Amino acid sequence: MTISDDQLKELELLATKIRLDTLKSIQHMGQGHLGGSFSIVELLAVLYGKQMKINPKNPNWPDRDWLVLSKGHAGAGLYSALANVGYFDKDWLFTINEGGTRLPSHPDRLQTPGVDVTTGSLGQGTSMAAGIATGLKLANKTNDVYLIVGDGELNEGQCWEAFQYIAHAKLHHCIVIIDDNKKQLDGPTAEIMNPFDLQKKMQAFGFHTLKVKGAEIKAIDAAINDCKSIENKAVCIILDSIKGQGVPYFETLEENHSVKFNNDRVNQAAEQAVQELEAKIVQGV
Repeated sequence: MTISDDQLKELELLATKIRLDTLKSIQHMGQGHLGGSFSIVELLAVLYGKQMKINPKNPNWPDRDWLVLSKGHAGAGLYSALANVGYFDKDWLFTINEGGTRLPSHPDRLQTPGVDVTTGSLGQGTSMAAGIATGLKLANKTNDVYLIVGDGELNEGQCWEAFQYIAHAKLHHCIVIIDDNKKQLDGPTAEIMNPFDLQKKMQAFGFHTLKVKGAEIKAIDAAINDCKSIENKAVCIILDSIKGQGVPYFETLEENHSVKFNNDRVNQAAEQAVQELEAKIVQGV
């Protein structure tokens, strides 16, 4: 179903709120994985604002769609999305990684309402998503499983083993989304371990594969709709995103994988970004 102008405006507003709350929570924490959280903000807005079957009042609803954030270090972004759609109070966002928190630095399904799978050890989320999708298929369930995996994470061989299985089993209801933000902990992915053409690689593995800009909500939504129309083949979306997406300062910051708010320059840039994002929310984006 094509996205309407009203829906687009709502999703843009949701994305702005997620980005703002992610920034504020990480700055409050003092440091955190801002770059990889920002690069999936628009995706999270589309998933939680339109595409996923969810019930924030009943997080374990049996008919819900599942999200596996394999790149668990982007937990701050996921938490902001969950808070903005009503899984828990936004005050929780200022407790990330503190003692006694319900929001650990990486998602934990036993701690946080709305988190379906505990992740953070990179590569393992791909296998877990494959297993969940298989279980749902065997139970004749119609739930979709959304797997978000990082481009740097694809250095893990386990990802490719899981992809081969997903394609072989034709788990079309497991929608693989690769966040291709082109940077990882140690630097550009092309320099650390060149991924070459991810779209061609996934196609070679047997996936129906689309590539979309990670900041374009309409394109993301259309790609998900296209994937949902495929019934006899595994599906994948390559998210052509930018580390630190949505805030120019953080897009160009060299050390934007995990940002440390330990100097005036970074804090001033963050405060300016907060003001600009808050203004967009007031204006309705």
